[in-house]
Amino acid sequence: MTDESRGIGGTIGPPWSVDVLADLHAGVLDDVRAAELWPLVNADPEARAILEALDATQADLASLAAAPAPPMPAEFAARLEAALAAEAAAAFPGKAQSSPHTAPEQAGPGNAPVVDLAAARRRRNKRLGWAAGVLTAAAAAIAVTVAIPNTSSQTGNPNVAAPPPSGPSVGSDGSGAQALVGKAVGVRDFGPLQNEDRLDACVAAAGLDPKVRPEGIRPVNVGGKAGVMIILTTGKLAQFRLVAFGADCGPGNPAVLFDKVVGEK
Repeated sequence: MTDESRGIGGTIGPPWSVDVLADLHAGVLDDVRAAELWPLVNADPEARAILEALDATQADLASLAAAPAPPMPAEFAARLEAALAAEAAAAFPGKAQSSPHTAPEQAGPGNAPVVDLAAARRRRNKRLGWAAGVLTAAAAAIAVTVAIPNTSSQTGNPNVAAPPPSGPSVGSDGSGAQALVGKAVGVRDFGPLQNEDRLDACVAAAGLDPKVRPEGIRPVNVGGKAGVMIILTTGKLAQFRLVAFGADCGPGNPAVLFDKVVGEK
């Protein structure tokens, strides 16, 4: 970002540079600088308004992943049907279908042999059933391709698409997570875990006490993986324990992405 209109030179503070607020919001500042800035930002209504706008933009972008896929255009559907019909015709060349209301012809000079009407109907129904099956399978394959492009699978369940990461980005080892503490305290956003019951199952699987209520809960992007970070107190002033769980955590699978203590030692 290259906002040079505000907050350039001297001590960073009101009026705030949008660049600085965006970097703080994304968690890319070092822990010491972020710890200095959060109290100042939280005390400034204008800075908070900018951060809320960034939150709203981030939420709008995340919602695009869950938007329903548009229906296939009629033009392409018609082309697909025509191609399948051509394949069916090529698979059964020269197979004339008898009308169910047409009486069989007698064999004779210049005439075709006598055809059993019931047998002709069975062959016709078999061909129609085959073509319908091809259409159904092709339509299902196209629907899957359009609805869930480029999705990966969660560990242990190949049929469930992994949710896209949301929230601020932090390192795979939790680096940069300390900068999120000031903004996350008091927040209860379960992100990909959706509700408190699922989070409690993850907490219990990690050997923690689900009865201890976190000071804050928010989704985070941990090295490209969707996660949910909780903030726990340690009994020491200005010190917190940050634990992030993967979206696939649950009973017997804590899926801890990082577990670290930050703040005053």
